[in-house]
Amino acid sequence: MRLGLALGYWGRGPSADHLPLAQEAERLGYHSVWTAESWGSDVFTPLTWIAAHTTRIRLGTAVAQMAARSPTTTAMHALTLDHLSGGRMMLGLGLSGPQVVEGWYGRPFPKSPLTATREYVDVVRQVLRREGPVELDGRFHQHPYRGEDGTGLGKPLKPITHPLRADLPILLGAEGPKNIAQTTRIADGWLPLYWSPTRTVAYEAALSDLPADFLVAPMAHVRVCDDVAKGLLPVKAMLGFYIGGMGHAARNFHADLMARMGYEEEARLIQELFLAGRRQEAVLAVPDAFADEISLVGPRERIAERLELWRKGPVTDLLVLSPDLHTLRVLAELNS
Repeated sequence: MRLGLALGYWGRGPSADHLPLAQEAERLGYHSVWTAESWGSDVFTPLTWIAAHTTRIRLGTAVAQMAARSPTTTAMHALTLDHLSGGRMMLGLGLSGPQVVEGWYGRPFPKSPLTATREYVDVVRQVLRREGPVELDGRFHQHPYRGEDGTGLGKPLKPITHPLRADLPILLGAEGPKNIAQTTRIADGWLPLYWSPTRTVAYEAALSDLPADFLVAPMAHVRVCDDVAKGLLPVKAMLGFYIGGMGHAARNFHADLMARMGYEEEARLIQELFLAGRRQEAVLAVPDAFADEISLVGPRERIAERLELWRKGPVTDLLVLSPDLHTLRVLAELNS
């Protein structure tokens, strides 16, 4: 199981810690470093900055939101950064949810997410393979565009720039069972949002026929500390926000995932409290047991013991969410 560093997205402004963390992760032998985006900083610019200040570590997006860019634009970003970094790019994509897609990007959330994702990946692959002009008469993506409001003058094009790698890895952030199953068929890897090594039954059907070399790369908060309960507080804060606030009361993919993992009553309570403005109560309502099983928190010996559970399953890459250099170093030692 390889290690990756997940930096997430910026908050109020750029973090002065991100570049030193990435450079230390490279020095420690981490395989990859990953950036993200929500409705603030974008995913590619910080990754390009990191690429310019590192030499070996792989560079991943976890995730680039599909609604933010047309698939050809995303492919242009990926092939450009792959060239500039000497072939280190890994493209992680995700649909996001209706609130972000429609509220921030001003686009309709696709009524058929599976089809929209499949078409998007198809176009990106066509660009990267450069076997001919990009052509797709899709439900959500048309190349060239054939809508009634178009001019009719569009022509199929292939990229001027020759991509460095036709097989640049594409990973998908998917949460629902059908989305995960499709991911195993059309992508090179899967980016789980929450992964519990003791509750893999939630994913067994979707992962029943994994292709060779398929990547399973979940994110996990990791913190070396003496007080487990205190160390879990940032995990619970993240869960309170995602379960309670990252979606509508009637349609929240993160809450639905928590419910499928055996915490349905707790997920609905967190939503109810968060949406009522009782955010601190929502965070405290997150069960310690759930926060603990999807993270690695506690003394070195406890993390070493629990790390063995992560190694036994299908996980190929553990993407570490930790702003702590000491934690990164301890985990590198334990995983060596």
